[in-house]
Amino acid sequence: VAHRLAEEPVSLVGRPALFAGRVGLAERLAGAPLILPAPESGLRAGFEALRERLGVTPHIAAEVDDMAMMRLLAREGVGLAVLPPIVVRDELASGELEEGERLPGLVQPFHAVTLPRRFPNPLLREVLRGA
Repeated sequence: VAHRLAEEPVSLVGRPALFAGRVGLAERLAGAPLILPAPESGLRAGFEALRERLGVTPHIAAEVDDMAMMRLLAREGVGLAVLPPIVVRDELASGELEEGERLPGLVQPFHAVTLPRRFPNPLLREVLRGA
């Protein structure tokens, strides 16, 4: 059973140098190399709809199906990552990465997937109740 725990807004996140200059969202998406979620992900579908509305053809640096890998690529300066800032909370706090524009209408849901168990974990029950 998939239990929705939370959802987080999605932003462009990258090294501060990649945010040089004041440009609009469409110009930023068209001009910077992007680290995107894999094509089959729901987040990517939302990004593609936004891209289409803005009339942007992006320069794709990488397509990744793992947020930890997106985090590493953003830290290396490969491009701007399309991901929730919570994934790179420590890097944002240290200044290693910067959060740019929030992507309107894009959110990343987080789920807990459970299986029926003879002895359910009471801590998990509390987490699910809180969600």
